[in-house]
Amino acid sequence: MNAMNFTEPEERVALRAAVAELGKKYGYEYYAKQARAGLKTEELWAEAGRLGYLGVNLPEEYGGGGAGIADLAAVLEELAAAGSPLLLMVVSPAICGTVISRFGTDEQKKRWLPGIADGSRRMVFAITEPDAGSNSHKITTTAKRDADGWVLSGRKVYISGVDEADAVLVVGRTEDAKTGKLKPALFTVPTDTPGFEYKQIDMDIVSPEKQFGLFLDDVHLPADALVGEEDAAIAQLFAGLNPERIMGASFSLGIARYALGKAVGYANERKVWGAPIGTHQGLAHPLAEIKIELELAKLMTQKAASLYDSGDDFGAGESANMAKYAAAEVAIRAVDQAVQTHGGNGLASEYGLGTLVTAVRLGRIAPVSREMVLNFVGQHSLGLPRSY
Repeated sequence: MNAMNFTEPEERVALRAAVAELGKKYGYEYYAKQARAGLKTEELWAEAGRLGYLGVNLPEEYGGGGAGIADLAAVLEELAAAGSPLLLMVVSPAICGTVISRFGTDEQKKRWLPGIADGSRRMVFAITEPDAGSNSHKITTTAKRDADGWVLSGRKVYISGVDEADAVLVVGRTEDAKTGKLKPALFTVPTDTPGFEYKQIDMDIVSPEKQFGLFLDDVHLPADALVGEEDAAIAQLFAGLNPERIMGASFSLGIARYALGKAVGYANERKVWGAPIGTHQGLAHPLAEIKIELELAKLMTQKAASLYDSGDDFGAGESANMAKYAAAEVAIRAVDQAVQTHGGNGLASEYGLGTLVTAVRLGRIAPVSREMVLNFVGQHSLGLPRSY
């Protein structure tokens, strides 16, 4: 999508249509059934990987599609719109795949990218800590050099999908030899590394992907576990966080589309007082407002992806934060109004909406909270004094 073109390229339109077909094959029933049984969406993940959808943003020489984050975001949005959102797409190909593609050594790329691209390997991302929250300057997970590599120690919390991951991209900190100050650094930690432990956090969310606390107790890593330069890690970190926000927005947009579609379908079919309930403006107007807000959020998401893919990391940061904010808000509104449109049926399992009430609420909290987005916009977009 170039600067003055508000229509997607033909290739992406075709990609969306193909992914929508795959999503329809599985849909919400499959997703909810797997989640309620404590199972993963393995079949959908494997088929999406086999068809090349999980790695569309990764370099062709490592098995990817050679396209951008805009195309990967389109894949996630279409799967979510079909009722089968794949949360690990946000972390494995988007964050980890991007960081390794941009900053990894040839050896790291060969080791990880082909598997991430075809779905046979998953890498998840660990930044959040119990006492740091959104403040990445307060991260206490530290990496110290030893004779043949690194020793990593610390804790992480609310890390998605560790139980199905081959490795975790951990944000730690190393000590600057000159100043003694700690600076961020990124490490790949295979999940079977001695000293690496994880424990599931019980959540009131019906989802195949689980959340975990991580415990890193003197985890010995080889020298090549470090991704990129020790001194450039903050730039490397943000190279992964912009795609995370763009993908988070697409995740929310897809669920909003799914909920709005269910609501409109029901409002057209359900008859009370001799006419479809969608005749009444009390239901029609809120759904029309959601459609407007959804299209606006989608445009901002596409703008963010376009800026990111053009290499404008800072410009993408503003748009990606705004997109994530707007998409989370419209997803919450869409699901709430879909439930309201269905009346009591909105919370009956067969109508496929009740589980989304908590799922979309998460979009206001993660991958960055609504308040931190407002801090970013206040400071960077409006030039207001820094609040923290």
